[in-house]
Amino acid sequence: MPELAFDTLQAALAGQPLFEAKTWQLSPSAWALTPEQVTDLETIGLACLEFHQALETLYLRSASGKNLLRNKSLTTPWVADYLDRGKPDYLVAHARDAKNRGTLPAVLRPDLLLTDTGFVMTELDSVPGGIGLTAFLNRLYGGIEGSGTSDVLGAGDAMVKNFYASLAALRADLRNPLIALVVSDEAGTYRPEMEWLAHQLQLQGKRVFCLSPDDVFPLGSTLCFDVEGNPEKIDVIYRFFELFDLENVRTARFFFEAWAAGEVAITPPMRPFQEEKLAFGLFHHHLLTDFWSEVLSARTHRELKRLIPLTWVLDTAPLPPGAVLEGPRVGGRALSEWKQLAGASQKERDLIIKISGYHETAWGARSVVLGSDCSREEWQAGIEIAITDAPTNLHILQEYRKPRRLQHPLYASEEPHPIQDASGRLRLCPYYFLIDGKPRLSGALATFCPPDKKIIHGMQDAALLPCRMVAPN
Repeated sequence: MPELAFDTLQAALAGQPLFEAKTWQLSPSAWALTPEQVTDLETIGLACLEFHQALETLYLRSASGKNLLRNKSLTTPWVADYLDRGKPDYLVAHARDAKNRGTLPAVLRPDLLLTDTGFVMTELDSVPGGIGLTAFLNRLYGGIEGSGTSDVLGAGDAMVKNFYASLAALRADLRNPLIALVVSDEAGTYRPEMEWLAHQLQLQGKRVFCLSPDDVFPLGSTLCFDVEGNPEKIDVIYRFFELFDLENVRTARFFFEAWAAGEVAITPPMRPFQEEKLAFGLFHHHLLTDFWSEVLSARTHRELKRLIPLTWVLDTAPLPPGAVLEGPRVGGRALSEWKQLAGASQKERDLIIKISGYHETAWGARSVVLGSDCSREEWQAGIEIAITDAPTNLHILQEYRKPRRLQHPLYASEEPHPIQDASGRLRLCPYYFLIDGKPRLSGALATFCPPDKKIIHGMQDAALLPCRMVAPN
């Protein structure tokens, strides 16, 4: 693959800003993945879909008091309590509505770290940013423009095409449904990439528009927006805002009313249990071992056990005398309450604390505390927040698996921007779009961070790159 010149990259990104007031490091080449890694990503996509399907089964059976297992008795009302905690009643009722059964996010994006033993999945995002950015970078680095000849993952403009296909499938009864990409003020950083996506699809004759929630209004039982003084009915909404943000969305109740009337399809579904990080803690919970074994295929069960780090829910419910928590050990001893984590040595603090969901700090690494990379005071403060917030906002504790150190060429920031072989660590975000009930891998965004950055996200000193598949040496 030919290298992209610094001036070419800079001009392309300056001419089409994809994030509001965001910059990152530039590289002459896309991130290289082996065929085996791409095959692994395909398998991971199927595992993510099965996990979502199994989580819905677990949640609904828990909420209704139904038995989880075929040949043994197991009811788990505490699961629904965990997943519903802190949510308003109307949202819980909506999540459980029979008309919502089987509805899953149209876009799945796991956060993967590349470690010495392979990929590790730290989160599974149902409302991911980066779709437009990745599609734009695929074009820029692959020079594809629909040719389909590039080795970039997502060649042939797959990100744009499959994103649309996954949304249009929600109204398969319509030839050209009107789709609104609704971006809240809270998520406004991502509005430019959604506007870019909408424009690309409009060029293909698709009726796709990027809107603010305030652009939407009810007309009878339908949802509409104004086009040159005339109301246009919306058929599909791509919800680009977190559910905690609903209180700030003044038109939110019209979304629910139009959905209940069958006038609009909404994805991701407004089902908060699908957006809780504590689902990974449920996967590792010893009381649910038989459930996951029964409901998942053997291949997916093995894959998820390999991918998902040990995760525990920081539930502060008191234990009877003599009981201990299922979790890490401190000073060689089991814990009887989570506040004892404060005494962990730095070596024992290879652990991450983060809020589970439904909160303004639940995205963008805002609530993440990495014990081995912070002071004892910061670690203790993170534990105290988790304990204090537990009655309304649960946190999780997750085993930290260190990403491996890798090399990739980057342009130096100073003139004349020579290419340097940089060292760093990688987060990989593959994008899967649900089409015909199957996850279709359509591109992947690589975030390459300096090696001293333990928590990897789209920071200013990281490089954001598309991925390409290369033949083995």
